[in-house]
Amino acid sequence: MPGDLNQLQRSPRDVAHWRKAQEQLLGGRHGFALASYRDLSRRFPLVAELWFEMGSAAAGELNFDLANQAYRRAAELAPRNTSLLLLIGRQYENLRQPDDARASFERAVASDPTSVDARITLAMRFEKERRLEEAQAAVEASLAQHPRDDQARYFRAFLWHREKKNSEAETALRDLIRDEPQYPYVKYASRHLLGVVLDELGQYPEAMRWLLEAKEQVRQLTDVTALEREYDQADKSRRELLASLTPEMIRSWRKDAPPSSNPSSNQYQIAFLGGHPRSGTTLLEQILDAHPGVLAFDEPLAFNQEVTGNIPQPPGSGEIQARSLNALAGHRIQQMRQRYVKSLLREATGEPAAQILVDKNPSLTMSLPHWLRVFPELKVLIALRDPRDVIISSFFLNPVLNATNMNFLTIERTGRHYSDLMDVWLRMRELGGFDWLETRYEDVVENLESEGRRATELLGLSWHPDQSRSHETVRRKFLLAPTYHQVTQPVYRRAIGRWEHYAEALEPVRAKLAPYVRAFGYET
Repeated sequence: MPGDLNQLQRSPRDVAHWRKAQEQLLGGRHGFALASYRDLSRRFPLVAELWFEMGSAAAGELNFDLANQAYRRAAELAPRNTSLLLLIGRQYENLRQPDDARASFERAVASDPTSVDARITLAMRFEKERRLEEAQAAVEASLAQHPRDDQARYFRAFLWHREKKNSEAETALRDLIRDEPQYPYVKYASRHLLGVVLDELGQYPEAMRWLLEAKEQVRQLTDVTALEREYDQADKSRRELLASLTPEMIRSWRKDAPPSSNPSSNQYQIAFLGGHPRSGTTLLEQILDAHPGVLAFDEPLAFNQEVTGNIPQPPGSGEIQARSLNALAGHRIQQMRQRYVKSLLREATGEPAAQILVDKNPSLTMSLPHWLRVFPELKVLIALRDPRDVIISSFFLNPVLNATNMNFLTIERTGRHYSDLMDVWLRMRELGGFDWLETRYEDVVENLESEGRRATELLGLSWHPDQSRSHETVRRKFLLAPTYHQVTQPVYRRAIGRWEHYAEALEPVRAKLAPYVRAFGYET
């Protein structure tokens, strides 16, 4: 009889083997973990958890076909396990497979129609796909069963906001906050969303007050000091590396690159689209992606997983870090390049016809030295925007908290993050030795074709008529950027000069921003 969970648990040796596989998986040793899971799932083929974990190990090894097979088998074995079905759906989201993710969330709802988590997760999936009526139906079904549930009430208000029903959203959020929600996320997210809603209603002073209250709520829930310490140490190390780089180093990386690094012998040309978050990177990405010769990716995980995580980061001075970069062997660089492209293309359907792959990832501007070490032929596009507008727009974000995003909890740290990131760009621009172009959000808004043409020509292509209608083609694409719902609209000017509504809140960072305002050609 095929082995099941009870049989596995009766064998201490097999339990130990499973625990070892889990340790390998969590430690990023995916190949070793996958071998263990293959053996365990062969002997205990009825254990859904084994198949789920094997899928994650296979994904880590970039064996996406096996990952899909394993996740499907896990779902077949546990059709009533709502928690596992939700986990499978989230793994599909990580793999950028939205259809499979939605199907898994729908199975989770079917397995337990009373689960608020399942219905809200499905509603969130629908909303990301801009299927707002279906998202609203999922929320209303949850509220019919749990009329006072914090999550469902919050998400209903969020959907009203997305539908531009901001007055209804405002009323619902004030009622929710008055009722003192117990769910920690809702407690601060409702305040944050109320600030966003009031901003759109033109009630700017009160919008900022709610935003500040929401940020303070987050600070009480998290060890922000530890995150700040982690970020500050990484920034110190990064600045030491930047100071140690020389123009000769950058040129030597390009000159000494393996033959397969040359664009003429490589199947794809890689381009990086960066800048600070909220600088118009998503808009520019969509303009480029509308070109039939370009395939643009929205904040993919590939570079961090396959490059940054595999480049030695030795402790010590910038000189030691620079030597570590210079010492990377050609075969190691080629391996990282191949894995990066394979990981990136997990999001593509079939073999892409486009020969230019654009990785849009503002936060990875911090890693430009690593980009240029592994991809010395890289085309670099940097999106700029009035730094004061960038700070306000970034402060209005409600991102997943980590050592980088915690900077958006105060105006002062937001200003610091801006300078940290843009100092990387200014230093790399000074060093030179690579192909780059700056483009300003305000110029794109003023003349989309002119600025889009400049960016397109950097990639070696001519302007295509479809690029003028990028807001129409993006409706067929799934985006992860916080502005995913805005780029489906025609280009608009209302975000220019937004900071003027919040001049008082910006006062603590005005002096710090002034050099960047001048450096990028904005009026002080």
